[in-house]
Amino acid sequence: MIEQQSVSSSPPGGARLPDRADAARYLILTVVFICSACGLVYELELVALASYLIGDSVTQASVVLSVMVFAMGLGSLAAKRLRLRAAFGFGLLEAGLALLGGCSALVLYAAFAWIGEARYALVGFSLAIGMLIGAEIPLLMTLIQRFSRQEADGTVADLFAADYVGALIGGLAFPFLLLPWLGQLTGALLTGAVNAVAGGALVLTLFGRDLTPRSRWVLLTVNVLVLSVLATAAVLVDDFERAARRAVYGDGVRVAVHTDVQEVVLTGGRDGPLELYLDGRLRVSGRDEFRYHEALVHPAMRGPHARVLILGGGDGLAAREVLRYGDVRAVTLVELDPGVVRLAGTDPALSALNGHAYDDPRLRVVHADAFSWLRGQGAGAGPGGAGGGVAGAAGGLYDVVISDLPNPGITPSTKLYSEEFYGLTARVLAAGGRLAVHAGSPTAQPRTYWTVDATLRAAGFGTSPYRAAGRPSGFTAGPDRSKSGGPAASDWGFELAGMGAPPPLSLPADVPPLRSLAEPILSAGARDTEETRLPGLPPSTLLHPRYVE
Repeated sequence: MIEQQSVSSSPPGGARLPDRADAARYLILTVVFICSACGLVYELELVALASYLIGDSVTQASVVLSVMVFAMGLGSLAAKRLRLRAAFGFGLLEAGLALLGGCSALVLYAAFAWIGEARYALVGFSLAIGMLIGAEIPLLMTLIQRFSRQEADGTVADLFAADYVGALIGGLAFPFLLLPWLGQLTGALLTGAVNAVAGGALVLTLFGRDLTPRSRWVLLTVNVLVLSVLATAAVLVDDFERAARRAVYGDGVRVAVHTDVQEVVLTGGRDGPLELYLDGRLRVSGRDEFRYHEALVHPAMRGPHARVLILGGGDGLAAREVLRYGDVRAVTLVELDPGVVRLAGTDPALSALNGHAYDDPRLRVVHADAFSWLRGQGAGAGPGGAGGGVAGAAGGLYDVVISDLPNPGITPSTKLYSEEFYGLTARVLAAGGRLAVHAGSPTAQPRTYWTVDATLRAAGFGTSPYRAAGRPSGFTAGPDRSKSGGPAASDWGFELAGMGAPPPLSLPADVPPLRSLAEPILSAGARDTEETRLPGLPPSTLLHPRYVE
């Protein structure tokens, strides 16, 4: 046991504790700080990876955090059995937490890549990591009391202060340091290594006399094994990522980059059809993307179309269709991710598919969030620039607005399908202008589709709903099939909208030759869409998103 003279009673008048006791106490609080930071990194890692692999970030965050908080309560109760061997128990607990937390991202990604399902692994890791985190504070409370002459409530205050500050640092380190510099996999492995070193060093140095020789060797061996596993995984992480990527995307991966916004993967293009994936979800398939983009763009081009605004569409494919009209004078494309634009302009296969749209001098690119950029158009100066512009008290800037954005849902894209967003869009739309919106599948997700319709009408638009059929023999490649057909979404739904009355749904007289779209097909798509109508749906707003199937 710890020698009692090291924590002898304070002299009368509240004199300070001996230096060794103070140093030990501060060391324990430092470890609390480190372990808390590591624990929060594990939580955020699970949330981020679950949102990336499974989608629906709100649901995944709710599942991870609620399960972990519940498990922390279970861990606190279970820790009571370890209080008699608090030092040994804490050492094993931190080694286990370092191994589970450090390897959690690898295992989740492996489950997604080779099994195709990561939900069960997500819940399992949330439960196990939460229990281990919950057991930390009771054991640390037992350990720190051996070096503290404060009342119990003072000791608890110190522990929780260190715990909360550590959580703050971990919460800031994850998005600003670990994720951009190391990535999800290496960042989790490094966090696990720091966790193991901190916990093992505390127990083996400060509480070594509490341990039997056998217990010391057990802890030392366990920590060496954990650090060896984490180090080996860190060395092999690039090979693992390449193998997992092949399992997800096949052997045709040509480009795989992590931009500041997302993971971008490009496959095919030489021996097969080009396919573009963003964060693991198929966004563009060269086999049938023309069906989507022709249906999105050309009905909106009936009428004046000298000035066109494209929201999203960084792949350049919507711009390709717009620029086929010779009387288009200026196109502004607002895309959040510069990496997608750079790839679309430089990759030979993708730039050939988009008709080298980025070489056209009529196209101007603005790298910004579409919602924020539209807000800036009400208080700036000049149209189309990155610094914003005046939407024009005279009634707007653009004859046509094309909203080429990911599917609506309880995700970061929800605000881009809100009543507020469409209200901002109306401010930049010229009198008599048209807005074309990709609104999801009216057959696979009718509630989502007709919620978009209700939201547009709530913002003052008249709507003409229609759809375009995807490739009948399509394939499934992730939960969001926003620009590819297949069993998960056999069609794409669109809304053609204008302020007040619905604009006529037909093709312009000067429409260029099309591969998939004609007047009869457009009319049939409108009739088929109307058959799926769900009346009486409320609009979606920023404070009350309603895109749930």
